[in-house]
Amino acid sequence: MKTSLSPRRLGATCTLLAGAALLALAGCTQETQNEIRRGIQNWTGTNGVLEIYAGDKVVKRFVKIDKISTAYGTDDTNPRPYRYGYGILDENLNGTADDGEKRVYFEISDYSTPYVFHESPR
Repeated sequence: MKTSLSPRRLGATCTLLAGAALLALAGCTQETQNEIRRGIQNWTGTNGVLEIYAGDKVVKRFVKIDKISTAYGTDDTNPRPYRYGYGILDENLNGTADDGEKRVYFEISDYSTPYVFHESPR
């Protein structure tokens, strides 16, 4: 026996499920919401740019970064005071990944010079 929902009933069911998901998300802590958002971002990918400053001047830039992660201790699982990731080192600081510029691993200390991480508008 085959059963199907009418378009009207299907729309109501989808609305109800979306509302339930929003309520469940609203009941989560801010950290849990951030983890869910990062999980979705990790799945969909980002086109991140990391700019490191000396005063008001950009001195190093990494492009095409998927994500920046917080380091955690192996034995104590406490967060470490640095972030890490992989990106293309933009050697000429033009904001694009040119031929010859390589993908590299990087770490940023919480105690280092200022930096900005953002999604590329390109």
